[in-house]
Amino acid sequence: MNLRPRPAATAAWRSASSATLFLAAATAASAALDGRVSLTSQAMVYLVAVVITAYACDRLTAVASAVAAVTAFNFFFVPPRYTLAVENREHLIALAAMLGVALLVSWLSGKVRLESQLAADSERRARQLSGLATELLDTTNEAEAVAAGERALRSSFQRVVVVTLGTTGELCPHEDLAEPVLQSLRCAVDEAAVIGPGTGRWPGTDAWVMPLGSPGHVIGATRIEPALAADEIGREHAIALASVLAQGLLRLRAAESQLQAQAGLQRQRLQSTFLAAVSHDLRTPLAAIVAAASSLQDQHERLPVAEQNKMLASIEGQARYLSGLTENTLQLVRLASGPLPSRLEWQSLEEIIGSVVGRLRGQPGGQRLEVRVEGNLPLVRGDATLLAQLLTNLLDNACTYGAGPVELVACRAGDVVAVSVEDRGPGIAPEIEAQLFEPFFRGEARAPGHGAGFGLALCKAIADAHGGTLSYLRRQRGGSRFRLALPLEPQPTAGV
Repeated sequence: MNLRPRPAATAAWRSASSATLFLAAATAASAALDGRVSLTSQAMVYLVAVVITAYACDRLTAVASAVAAVTAFNFFFVPPRYTLAVENREHLIALAAMLGVALLVSWLSGKVRLESQLAADSERRARQLSGLATELLDTTNEAEAVAAGERALRSSFQRVVVVTLGTTGELCPHEDLAEPVLQSLRCAVDEAAVIGPGTGRWPGTDAWVMPLGSPGHVIGATRIEPALAADEIGREHAIALASVLAQGLLRLRAAESQLQAQAGLQRQRLQSTFLAAVSHDLRTPLAAIVAAASSLQDQHERLPVAEQNKMLASIEGQARYLSGLTENTLQLVRLASGPLPSRLEWQSLEEIIGSVVGRLRGQPGGQRLEVRVEGNLPLVRGDATLLAQLLTNLLDNACTYGAGPVELVACRAGDVVAVSVEDRGPGIAPEIEAQLFEPFFRGEARAPGHGAGFGLALCKAIADAHGGTLSYLRRQRGGSRFRLALPLEPQPTAGV
């Protein structure tokens, strides 16, 4: 694997220096023991140095150290001293045995060291794969997953490029890439196979290029350089990392597709429910309008004026209810069909409140409205139509179901603008407060009137769409308080 190794010349120099130091130490120890112990014991000192060298240095240095140890032992301690000649056959056999043992120990120690290193590398690669898989589980989008994959690959390789495919199959690189690099990435995607040194495909390139995914499900590619044909372990590790990254990206795309499908199904169900609820709630007011209109048409001359006015008021009230029901339905369907535009316009709450209150004052109960708006309220970003619909629903509910004056209070509260609608009616029973903002929940009517049951659900949806909150609070001396809190943003400068 390309783990940014130190230069070979530097490593060889350090290995040779270490071996020389160990051999010098063995010679010094043997000299200190000379005359006190036998030649066999002195040979053991050199053998210890050979073992240490074999474990700490490369195999070639270890072999050279074994030969050098036997030579030094013969030169300094085997009679005749300070020559390489051996006058005693027993000494010659001992030197030959020492050389054989030293070479065997060197080979075995080198093999153990190599296997230990391979085991450590395998463990490190396994930890890296596990860490990448765990990190990908915590990602929520493709950008985070790609960044996690790049970090994992760069910890083992020098240069890494990861690209994903767009919805139409085009490459989406995160940086400017040369045309040959793009061609290699495109080839890996099209062939759904690894290309580069040691793969039999594109042998002239100095990089491995591997697809992210399996044939038929390729969602990107990664390029790793430099790459060596003989580095099979490194190539297999790169393929394993790319496979884990591909699985993470596929999981994210599958989750996104599932969410979109669920959202589409939920929209269809919601729209069907809307139609069923609206068709059911249209029957009663339409029947009342038809009955009153038929009576006026057939018995106009025989009906007293007071009765005629009562029927006309009924027609007007039912028509107003139908208008409100239709408006609520259209707005709730609009919010259920998708999020609001990301660029909302600056709105003045004073103007929205003024238009809503002015319209409601001419309706039954509108004379009970009391408005207190703090001066110089900051602007808020939002949809004026939806915010007006929210306030209309809250005020209409308060006028219909509440008692006494209905107060609308607007002021700045910290980092939000708060608008409260308060009344002194019977309030909401504690056991149904949790269901108050659910669609089609009517609760227990305490005053004349009826509804489809999604006025407050629409208010909650509008507040959420603007990044705000809508909450219900019980007043101490009876009644209800609905509080809308809209977040404040840096105000626009003059002329914007």
